Amino acid sequence: MVLTTVSAIKHFALSLLAKSFLCLSVFDPSLSLSLSLKIAYREREMDSLSLFFTGSLIAFGLYWFVWILGSAEQRGKSAADLSCGSISADKIGDKYTQYLSFFRRPKEIDTADRVPAFVDTFYNLVTDIYEWGWGQSFHFAPSHLGRTHRDATRAHEEFAADLISASPGTRILDVGCGVGGPMRAIAAHSGTRVVGITINEYQVSRARLHNKKSGLDGQCEVVCGNFLHMPFENSSFDGAYAIEATCHAPSLEEVYAEIHRVLKPGGLYVTYEWVTTELYRPGNPDHVEIIQEIERGNALPGLRSYDQIADAARKVGFEVLREEDLARPPAGQWWSRLKMSRVAYWRNHVVVTVLAWLGIAPKGVVEVHDMLFNTADYLTRAGESGIFTPMHMVLCRKPDNRD
Repeated sequence: MVLTTVSAIKHFALSLLAKSFLCLSVFDPSLSLSLSLKIAYREREMDSLSLFFTGSLIAFGLYWFVWILGSAEQRGKSAADLSCGSISADKIGDKYTQYLSFFRRPKEIDTADRVPAFVDTFYNLVTDIYEWGWGQSFHFAPSHLGRTHRDATRAHEEFAADLISASPGTRILDVGCGVGGPMRAIAAHSGTRVVGITINEYQVSRARLHNKKSGLDGQCEVVCGNFLHMPFENSSFDGAYAIEATCHAPSLEEVYAEIHRVLKPGGLYVTYEWVTTELYRPGNPDHVEIIQEIERGNALPGLRSYDQIADAARKVGFEVLREEDLARPPAGQWWSRLKMSRVAYWRNHVVVTVLAWLGIAPKGVVEVHDMLFNTADYLTRAGESGIFTPMHMVLCRKPDNRD
């Protein structure tokens, strides 16, 4: 718009000069030559001015978008530093295609030994974008009047810590810790020691960096590993939690059995699960499309129904103490964060596209951000229709034979 305006003004001015030149040339040819040279010089001068003005505007806009506004929620990652984890820039397109291929061959998603690579690829692709555009806690939270999204997120994490009685002197397991946002919040809130596990090596490095920056590296430890086969001794944790993480498991019973194994007798485990609600209708094409797109955009081998979670916990030996959908009233709309961030998502997409065009960000990042951008729409539709919740809470206890 600005470039068009500058160009219009320039051409209008030159048009007036040209008309004057034609009139004067009839009376004085020498004056005509002089004016011709002056017009040519002025045109070059105005071209330089418009180019300088436009370039300055673009540079200032990029600076404002990337370094002043930062991310949609929290400046945990600079847009100029976006990458795709441990994937080299020239391989991002291939890895993104490979990721999408899982959904073109759905039988392979159900094969347990293929799912870890599928999830690892996803988090290599999205971790930087999540952290830049969402913050260091990769999960939703119940919305409450008068609370910011950041405050609601922190309260949601602290609630999990309180449910499992995290306190000084205890050792707690974070199942699927990401870059460690919940881990640090829980450690600071309760004084407990937290050990997190994630399958993605890049997330391990990011979590350790944040732990050190926050001064919590003495309380927070991060391990790279598969939560279906955890590298921990039997009965080595006082409690455990999973915040929107075990939805990535091909078998819920398998990951719950591992958590049960590493908990001490009497230890508590709380999970916030992504599930379809009682309003979901598998015969409704719109419902099916929404859920399938959520699965595609979040590396899910298949969303489970709300009534399968507690049963899975009981099958592996847990006692179920409490079960509740934390998204129900009086909690507000968890998806309001997505709706309120539409402008921020659009802005971020523009930034990513420009940075990729300039060669600052890998080109494949644009396609990944576009996938997440579209997934946000499907999550919003799922929330508005009530067919999905990301916070079906189940609190469990490992029985103590001494009871």
